[in-house]
Parts: sequence; C-alpha cells; structure tokens
Amino acid sequence: MTISIGSDHAGFMYKEAIKQMLVDSGAVVLDVGTYSVDSADYPDYGVAAAHLVRDGRADYGVLICGSGIGISIAANKVRGIRAANCTTVEMAQLARMHNDANMVAVGQRIVSPELALDIIRMFLATDFEGGRHAARIAKIDTLGDVE
Repeated sequence: MTISIGSDHAGFMYKEAIKQMLVDSGAVVLDVGTYSVDSADYPDYGVAAAHLVRDGRADYGVLICGSGIGISIAANKVRGIRAANCTTVEMAQLARMHNDANMVAVGQRIVSPELALDIIRMFLATDFEGGRHAARIAKIDTLGDVE
C-alpha cells in the first residue's frame, strides 16, 4: 500500500510519528512535507498529497494540521478527493465504509498522539461497503461548481 502524507508546521510532529507507524507496517510513504516546525501553509501540502491520490500514485492520503480542518478543505478542492477530518476512530471507520474517503485528516491540537494513530489504522483497515453508498458517492463525483 502506498500512502501520501502531508502536514503544515502545526501537524509536523504527528506527521513524523504517523509516517514511522506506516513504514513499520510495510506501507510505502510519499511525504510531501513540510519537513520542520517552521511556519508553512497547509493548502500547499494538502493539495500536493491529494494530487498523489488523484493521480493514482498513492492508494490513500493522510493529512495533519492543527485542527485537521484547513488541510482537509484544501485537499477536497482536488477533483476526486474525499478527505475526511476525523476526531474519533468511529468517524474514520464510517468515512471509509459509507463515504469511500480516500484521505483522512487529523488535528494535532485536537486529538492525542495515540488517538491519531488509532484513527489512521482504522481508516486504512476499513473497506468501502458499496451498495446504497455507491450511488451517493457517484452523485458527489458528478458535482461541479454548485451554486
């Protein structure tokens, strides 16, 4: 499994821990940055990680910023990306099962380090249920600019 990962400065410490957990589990990790705690703009890293998923170079993506909100919003601007900002393990499970999310975001200021790892593990271990959910995902995929 290949995972893209990106964070801003506010998510850097968790990014490093999550990256290590993923590598230890046998995943190939494509780290798009940031590479320090120096101030950085989350949209740059959210979009870069999303492009890897969109283009098929990564199976899934992991995003981290202070809250998980901004970086997931940026990633969701990339057509075909369904990034879910998760604060519980159940949210990560449902994001995969019902929404076929292909990226997960966590907030370093919001969840504990242990919970962040558990959220990522659940997200990657859960399959999309399909069925009635597939039609809803197809509907989302057809949306362009909605006014």
